[in-house]
Amino acid sequence: MRRDVALRTILTLALTGSAGIGCAAGRSAGPEPAWKLPPPPPVEAAVVKPGRLHRAELDNGLRILVLEDRRLPTVVMSVTFRRGEAAVPAEWAGLASFTADLLGRGAGERDALAFAESVERLGASVSASAGWDTLRVSASGLSRDFDFLLDTLADVVLRPRFDEAEASRSRSERLAALEGAKDDPATLSAWYGAKALYGEHRFGLPASGSPETVARLDAAAARSFHERVLIPNDAIFAVSGDVVAADVVERLAQSFGAWAPHEITFHGPPPPAPAPPARRVLIVDRPDLVQARIFVGHDGIARTADDRTAVQLMNLVIGGSGFSSRLMATLRSDEGLTYGVYSGFSLRRSPGPFLVSTFTEVASVRRALDLLLGELERGRADPPAESELSWARTLAAGRFSMGLETSAAVADGLVDLDVYGLPRDSLDTYRARVRALTEAEVAKAAQDYLHPERAAIVLVGPSAELVPQVEDLGPVEVVIP
Repeated sequence: MRRDVALRTILTLALTGSAGIGCAAGRSAGPEPAWKLPPPPPVEAAVVKPGRLHRAELDNGLRILVLEDRRLPTVVMSVTFRRGEAAVPAEWAGLASFTADLLGRGAGERDALAFAESVERLGASVSASAGWDTLRVSASGLSRDFDFLLDTLADVVLRPRFDEAEASRSRSERLAALEGAKDDPATLSAWYGAKALYGEHRFGLPASGSPETVARLDAAAARSFHERVLIPNDAIFAVSGDVVAADVVERLAQSFGAWAPHEITFHGPPPPAPAPPARRVLIVDRPDLVQARIFVGHDGIARTADDRTAVQLMNLVIGGSGFSSRLMATLRSDEGLTYGVYSGFSLRRSPGPFLVSTFTEVASVRRALDLLLGELERGRADPPAESELSWARTLAAGRFSMGLETSAAVADGLVDLDVYGLPRDSLDTYRARVRALTEAEVAKAAQDYLHPERAAIVLVGPSAELVPQVEDLGPVEVVIP
């Protein structure tokens, strides 16, 4: 009986709005939920707060960048050298990344095992890697272990062991990885796509090298690369975290001040242009596949191109923004030919490639190609309008901001500007430059940098079924991986 009365009371209150139950009329008006409010206006402010960023340079040319951030008791430090795989002759492809790997396999008085144990004992991290334009060695851990991290980094950079046994082990691992990668259609399309674009140029081989080039790598080759490329007057030392800039500069002078500078000799030859000069079709024969990988590409732009921001915005609309892009709308949403499609420009010191990558059923390859090439043509004939540029600007600015959420990420961004000789305020001005882009500027970027009429087309799949579909698109070559 009491429960029935309670239920009738609750129902009455709900219907009358009394006591604020179930009826807005009975409540005082509150603020709108956050998700219903318009977004706040963009804040125009420097990426780094005043007083936190400090720069210095040692007598040997080593540039120093210190970003103080005492919110957490951690520190990240790195040495970035301005040359990488692009500075390696094609016959030695993979040497930069091979050298980077050996740097972490023993240094100073510690062999590979002792080195790894000393780092792990403190829960720290030490790594080295190489890209097309840089080789980077980094260390991170608690700020109380700053001296250990710095001494370890100095050993890695200045006193690597280059043990022959470790070189042999690294070479074997790399050869095994390259052999295993042949089973991945996406990797094959990228490898043969680069070859179709650049031929015998260094860009025509994978950054990690090929089986033929990796097989000749040894400790002596890594030691020679280290002597030529890891030099102070071509390097930036960055430190971010719970540190005092003056103390960092003093310690770096003690550890790296005697490091002798050398002549900077070679950044690598420029790639051929145009690449390719005419459309060609390359089919990588994989009879076992029921889905074919598609690669469409041609030459692009350099990291330092004046119109790189307009090109970035144009690419977001064409195919670089996931489900919002024209390519995704056409190939996936409208036609159901693929799960995903992506386009992008690889920005290097020398112009890198523009590429589009996707996959579809073997029988649908020609239909997918026609639509893909048609969207690139449309990018030129019907360039992004303001309605598309509006969301692309928001996406570009949002991605940029999310990429700078930590001090280490900001320091990496500042190092990148130094590597390519870009203005130091480029991070601060990026969002304003994105918002200022006009339809005309983006349209010009599409006209200048989209060339479907001479793109290289690489297909990975059964050649017997693919050749009849594409033989009218240009000269067709079939290769066996």
